[in-house]
Amino acid sequence: MTSLNDALLLRIAEALERLAPPPADRLSLDGADAFVWHPGPPARLDPVPHVARVELTLLKGVERQKAILMENTLRFAAGFTANNAMLWGARGTGKSSLVKAAHAAANEAHPGALVLLEIQREDIRTLPDLLNVLRLQSRRVLVFCDDLSFEREDADYKALKSVLDGGIEGRPANVLFYATSNRRHLMPRDMIENEKSTAINPAEAVEEKVSLSDRFGLWIGFHNTDQDTFFAMIEGYAEAMALPIETEALRRAAVEWSVTRGGRSGRVAWQFIQDMAGRLGVKL
Repeated sequence: MTSLNDALLLRIAEALERLAPPPADRLSLDGADAFVWHPGPPARLDPVPHVARVELTLLKGVERQKAILMENTLRFAAGFTANNAMLWGARGTGKSSLVKAAHAAANEAHPGALVLLEIQREDIRTLPDLLNVLRLQSRRVLVFCDDLSFEREDADYKALKSVLDGGIEGRPANVLFYATSNRRHLMPRDMIENEKSTAINPAEAVEEKVSLSDRFGLWIGFHNTDQDTFFAMIEGYAEAMALPIETEALRRAAVEWSVTRGGRSGRVAWQFIQDMAGRLGVKL
């Protein structure tokens, strides 16, 4: 009877071990320069062999933003302190493209020093778990969340606020957090206005809502693209892709394209170049 009980307990223990998520120290940042965080269970870091990005030199009209983010990123890659950064502003102006391009440029300057690790908006509440994993890593990590915003003060909001503050353990020295958002304060204006009208102390309520943005050391704003900048974007792409088309013809087609798209931006410029390359029989 005893041997049967021991065998049963052994089978239960083995089944529980198979169900349990792997310990954090099994997760590794070896073998790639970019990963995607999946909280699981089981938690895992999926390598990204080829990051979808454009070259830093092809990002036009954002020279000031480029200089600020590159200086911060290069300093961090070199082993020095740097600031968390929020890139905010108009849609399609190159915010996420700049983060990915800056990561690549920093790794060219300091080969293999910096990992780009993407976390999805819906997984923000697992940031503390991710940081516990990253504390054990030797490489420096840019944790990147694209299109970050909040509709209400929920667990996600509190998790990010705690991480940016550092909490009792402090943010790991090998981790930096970059985020992009269409909103400067990460929350819709009507939510902030509602706080003003319903709170006992409106000033304190609004301060609480916008304080999350204040926890980013760098605020980098992106704004709508004028026509000269739009032309510079498409001409830079066309030259890099060696498109066989004269400048005036390229500009006329670009203006028509931007009108049909309802505006000018880096995203619209890239979509136009993809279309034009296809029409001209050029493979990108």
